[in-house]
Amino acid sequence: MKIIEVKTLPINDIKIIRFARFCDHRGYFTEHYRKSDFQHLPVLDFMHQVDFGQCNESYSRQGTIRGLHFQWNPNMGKLVRPLTGHLIDMALDIRKGSPTLGKIILYDMPVDRNADFQEWIWVPPGFAHGLLCPQDSLVEYFCTGQYNPDCEAGISPLADDLDWTLCDQKLKQTFDQITNSNPLISDKDKNAMNLNSWLKDPRSDQFII
Repeated sequence: MKIIEVKTLPINDIKIIRFARFCDHRGYFTEHYRKSDFQHLPVLDFMHQVDFGQCNESYSRQGTIRGLHFQWNPNMGKLVRPLTGHLIDMALDIRKGSPTLGKIILYDMPVDRNADFQEWIWVPPGFAHGLLCPQDSLVEYFCTGQYNPDCEAGISPLADDLDWTLCDQKLKQTFDQITNSNPLISDKDKNAMNLNSWLKDPRSDQFII
């Protein structure tokens, strides 16, 4: 696996891992994951103790919003990349004691088959994760920990108490345009708790730093 760059986003624990594609007249080849690299490369030191127990795939139609989801027992971090379409990834800090508690960030991940790189976004445990899809999109997730329906919850991406001040304004405008145009969102996600309700829930003590 050829790592080109690791970037830190405005919330420091969220990382972008950019890896190379090897392109020629036929198309490209890439090695998008190698366990030994994730466990031993110095540039990926934040991944050294991470072990993936489940891999998911989702297809979302244009205008879809998913999330904001999180799990405990076991905690679940997510390594996410789009395979087709255009993903805007969403991550909300729900860690009590964090200086960025309640802040949400967006990261733009359009798919370009002609690019000589692609990217993963790493969203560790302690964050509520979601997706915004301006186009029909296929997305892959590597997850730390297997799904536990008895220990999951969500915060509505439409909640009025999220702090968007760290977001790129153009991406926030895209989010607003989609949310104001009959987005494709489940009732479960739309009607999920707001942030303050979650923080008053005793289960929120699962995420303390």
